[in-house]
Amino acid sequence: MMSVPTRAIVLLSGGLDSATAAAIARDQGFEVCALSFRYGQRHAVEIERAAKIASFFQVARHVVIDINLHQFGGSALTDRHLAVPKSDSADDIGSDIPITYVPARNTIFLSFALAWSEVLKANDIFIGVNSLDYSGYPDCRPEYIQAFEAMANLATKANVAGHRQTRIHTPLISWTKAEIIRKGLELGVDYSMTSSCYDPTDDGLACGHCDSCLLRLRGFEQNGIRDPIKYV
Repeated sequence: MMSVPTRAIVLLSGGLDSATAAAIARDQGFEVCALSFRYGQRHAVEIERAAKIASFFQVARHVVIDINLHQFGGSALTDRHLAVPKSDSADDIGSDIPITYVPARNTIFLSFALAWSEVLKANDIFIGVNSLDYSGYPDCRPEYIQAFEAMANLATKANVAGHRQTRIHTPLISWTKAEIIRKGLELGVDYSMTSSCYDPTDDGLACGHCDSCLLRLRGFEQNGIRDPIKYV
């Protein structure tokens, strides 16, 4: 009798990191169920890219959740009155938490993933957070993930009844962007399908100067290859 693959939920934004996390989950033998969010972000082109990645990996299910964080604002990604910071080099990225931080975004996303995991009887949730080459977001740190996992195991019927234990997987958390790209290429990720830009044009071209673009470009440069997406 053939064994049934273990299900895992992967938070799939359509960006480089989440595509790599999905590839790692699949490589580890999980049946991937992908979860994306249309949350009022200015870079909504990533939803289209997430759908392409989900199709490429032949995920079991891909669900897109609509929530409107634009109503709250507080971030350059959800409030078009706030400018996305731009620089000429990744070395110019500051150490302060930038205006592109979306308040409590990963907590919101992981909460939806936790709810779906209980329905699917899935113990495993993958998120492509990174604490090295990133923009300084507090909800990308290892201590945050550990705290959420501890909370998750107190929060659901299945966990309290002892039926399962939720695990939050962060395979990229200690890698540089170059290392993430290298691993993704080993696993066959087609990075031309991904979008990382915080401020793309209406037709999806990357700006090349936001923090996310600069970190991505440096990662490809450090691997000695050209980024396959199109820039302005």
